[in-house]
This record gives sequence, structure tokens and C-alpha cells, in this order.
Amino acid sequence: MTKWLWLLWLCGAVWGAELKVATVQMRSSFDVGANKAKILRSLESLADQGVQVAVFPECALTGYSTDKSFRVAAEAVGEAEREIAAVCARRKIAAIVGTVYEAGGKVFNAALVVNSKGETVERYGKLQLAGEPWATPGNHMALFELEGVLSTVIICHDERYPEFVRLPAMAGARVVYYISHESGMRQEQKLAGYRAQMMARAVENQMYAVAANAPGNVEDNSGSHGQSRIVNREGNILREASIYGEDVLVETLPVEPGKLTRPLDGVTGPWWKQGLEQLLRERGRKLGE
Repeated sequence: MTKWLWLLWLCGAVWGAELKVATVQMRSSFDVGANKAKILRSLESLADQGVQVAVFPECALTGYSTDKSFRVAAEAVGEAEREIAAVCARRKIAAIVGTVYEAGGKVFNAALVVNSKGETVERYGKLQLAGEPWATPGNHMALFELEGVLSTVIICHDERYPEFVRLPAMAGARVVYYISHESGMRQEQKLAGYRAQMMARAVENQMYAVAANAPGNVEDNSGSHGQSRIVNREGNILREASIYGEDVLVETLPVEPGKLTRPLDGVTGPWWKQGLEQLLRERGRKLGE
């Protein structure tokens, strides 16, 4: 590394860097090919805008189901993932995509994380299942580097468990990516809680939250309720999508390095330290192991 390149790297490490992100609020069907085409078109368009990380909802690639007999063709999903990775590498854009993943004889409600080189840097399985009887809970919390920023990802019902974000924040994560297919408008009483939870996860951990949810369907209020959002470290919503639209939100985040250290103080310090040690020990664990 030359002297000037080293200085540029050092400035980024000390003063932080800007990260341009997009949350894609898209409507999926159970046609993997059709969903893949929408995702690829979005990646191409967002790459033209200089977006570095694009985020898609829970099960965006496969469609979301609460049916116990729900199954997807693993071959079709695998081929779609390879095409997504190829576009990421060609257009130099990272992607976080909700999908269904099979490994070790188990099926997971998963988040695929691909960097701008087309490399899979994380495959996270939803830990706290809510309405997916077809899925097996994941086996690790997520901690990964994406476009130079240490980050984490959670899926839908996971947001109700603060430790899934707090422990990565204590390890240095500065962004939490949240992908979901939350309740629809028929359960309107839940909307305020959903909104508050990601704002809380952001402010209590001093990190950005980038949330991609599925939109609602006007005809019968099925689907989810949209309102994908980008939240800053103070818990303020920077951008928020509509309920029924297939909206795209783009924001540039001034990310600064750091770790959440306060939980280590006081009577609960030993508990958090033990959890942090486990997170770091299991970093990079594979689904299905």
C-alpha cells in the first residue's frame, strides 16, 4: 500500500465514510423467475444512481407464505442467487435479499448478503419465527462487513428481541439492515409498534437502521403494510415509504466507526460480555451446520 493510499484508508477508519443505501419496497409473487427479474432491474437502476447497498424485503426472491406445506425449488433459487451475485459484481453494488434457503436437510427463512464483488458475506436465518411453520430457526446472529462498514441483519419478528442488534453494536456494527413481511392492514393496531421498534433499535444502539418491508395490496389489504424506512442514529426517520406503493428510498449515511460500550458497565456487564463473546465465537457460522 502506497503512502497516500494508506493515509486515505486511515482517514476513512478514523473519520468514517459515506454509505449510499437503498431500500426497495417490492411486491413478490411465488414465481422465483419473475421476482428475480424485478430484483435484477432494481440493482441495475440503483447502480446507475451510485447506490452501494440495496435492500429487499423478507422472502423477496421466493414470495412469503404462512402455509405449512410451502416449498420452493432449490435449483431455481440457487440459479437466481448466482445471477444476483453476477450483477452485483458487474455493477459494483451490494445486495441484501430475503429468500428461502435449504441446507443440512433444513429450510430457512433467510437473508442473503452479497457484496459488490459478488461474494456471499453472510447467509442469516431468521432466529425468531412468527408465521413460517415451514422454516427452521437460524443458528447465529449476524455480524459482517459490507462495503467497508461492519453491519448486521435481522428479519421481521427478530426486531422484538433487542439483543439481536445490541450485541452486534457492541462488536462495532454501525448499520442494522432489517428485512420484513410484517402484518397487513387488517391488523392496523400493530403498525405503531412496528414503527417504534426499529426507531428504538437505532437510537438505543447508536446505529443506522435500513428497513425494507413488503407493500400492501389495495384490493383486499393483504400483503404487508409497506412503510419501509431509513432511520438515523438518533431514532429519527430520514425517509419512509407509502403503504401500498412499490417505492424505493435512497439515502447517504455518514457512518462513523465506533462500538457501543455502555452495556458493559454496571450489574448487567457480565451478561453482555458473555453474549458478546458468543457472538464473536460464532461469527461466520453456516446455516445447516
